[in-house]
Amino acid sequence: MNDVIALLKAHRSIRKFTAEPLADEQVEQIVLCGQAAATSSNIQATTVIRVRDAAKRQRLAELAGGQSYVAEAGAFLVFCADLHRVKTACEREGGEYHDGMTEQFIVATVDVALAAQNCAVAAESLGLGICYIGGIRNHPQEVADLLDLPEMVYPVFGMCLGHPDQDPEVKPRLPLSVVLMEDRYQDPAVQEGIERYDRQLRAYYQHRTSGQKNSSWSEEMKALAGKSRPHMREFLARRGFTMK
Repeated sequence: MNDVIALLKAHRSIRKFTAEPLADEQVEQIVLCGQAAATSSNIQATTVIRVRDAAKRQRLAELAGGQSYVAEAGAFLVFCADLHRVKTACEREGGEYHDGMTEQFIVATVDVALAAQNCAVAAESLGLGICYIGGIRNHPQEVADLLDLPEMVYPVFGMCLGHPDQDPEVKPRLPLSVVLMEDRYQDPAVQEGIERYDRQLRAYYQHRTSGQKNSSWSEEMKALAGKSRPHMREFLARRGFTMK
């Protein structure tokens, strides 16, 4: 196992940071690594907004569900799926941009995820900690207004970066047999793997919280099975992502 593989397998979400800010050069190099990620048809549909303003950081922390580390981390980035640039370039060449296509939405969102994960790995290679913040989609319109996002741009998630002030254990993942399959989908392996993972994750939570948390992956998925952010469809349509 080489150093890169070891780094990837050691990922933890960090939610407690020291007060030390990140240097501009660090953030710039991290985002450049994000730009180096694969991108569909060279669309490069990712825009990253570094939020420095303390009042905006605090407001984003509130909008994300009261996640204080959004305001406290050394840096906070908002990753946006951006087709506004693509439309602008098309129209500069006299073309007609057909917005609202579902494939465009998928491509832009995937581009953002690929770029962000490159940023995460780059940050961790520098000894920094990161935490993705999907909670900014709790109130996406307020986030879009706060950041002056134009049409055809939407906030996908945020990312806290900073110097870790905690050292949590690596959370176990699903067994490889549930994720890596050959030739066809193998449901029996899924059933057995989930049962085994439920036991493993329950033991992890019990140890990490000194017995305060007692739940399994299946129980967590049951809790998530209801309606999740139903406002997103209407919000995306207003942004120009109409899913034609």
